[in-house]
Amino acid sequence: MHKDIQEFLDYIKSARNYSDHTVKSYQNDLIKFEVFKKDKSFSAWSEIKQADIRDFIGSHRRNGLSPRSIARLLSSLRSFYKYLNLEGLSKVNPILGISAPRLSSLLPKALDTDMVNRLLQFQPKTWGEFRDKAIAELLYSSGLRLSELCMLDIDDLSVESQICRVLGKGRKEREVPVGSKAVEALKEWYAHREARIEGSEKAIFINNQGSRLSQRSIQNGLKKMSAKMGLPYIHPHMLRHSFASHILESSGDLRAVQELLGHANLSSTQIYTKLDFQHLAKVYDKSHPHAKK
Repeated sequence: MHKDIQEFLDYIKSARNYSDHTVKSYQNDLIKFEVFKKDKSFSAWSEIKQADIRDFIGSHRRNGLSPRSIARLLSSLRSFYKYLNLEGLSKVNPILGISAPRLSSLLPKALDTDMVNRLLQFQPKTWGEFRDKAIAELLYSSGLRLSELCMLDIDDLSVESQICRVLGKGRKEREVPVGSKAVEALKEWYAHREARIEGSEKAIFINNQGSRLSQRSIQNGLKKMSAKMGLPYIHPHMLRHSFASHILESSGDLRAVQELLGHANLSSTQIYTKLDFQHLAKVYDKSHPHAKK
């Protein structure tokens, strides 16, 4: 990997506090760009023109890369050239004037309260099921991202105060409440966790070897729970979306939902107003005399 790319990745991780997942995505995109640069025999980043960027993007589009991935690729290049300009490594920015493809506004899937309640009526029998039940309760109770839940340590959550300290995107810390049902499930899980903890492991959720549970294992656990309750697969993000949608439906307080979700910008949270409107539209269609078919 070119040293300029490596230094850029170090910069966004240390100075900009980008998550490891985001840094990895940028790395994958920029490695593709470096291959393109070598294939075209460019000796410097400043030699690459706007037409070359269009050629690079076009080749990936023809190979079937989705519009969403194309947009992310352009975002990576845009950030990289801003860094090159800042460091004096390039006086030009060939990304200027190139717009990302229009993306369809995909609304997140939110479950109705009956479906959530049905999932959380699950009665665990094994130590792993007690863990998965606590995970599901906490995801819905506090609206955590999957990555945030994975990184939780024992010291981050107080069952007495019913508060959870979360490290979100951009390494920003926030505190979220933990509901009584989640506290109850966590207490039951802690009794099983103590018997399986390995050494000084601090993670709240552990695997069979006593070490921190992976994101894939959490997804698999929820998949099994869903199947046992006769439900389609309810993945972690659906519980986060449901949390946000149900809070907004009840309170109408968009700013509070923004804080609870850890969104940096209100625009990220506003998608839930569309979800709320969909709920209202369904009620209208079912109940208004002139809306009924």
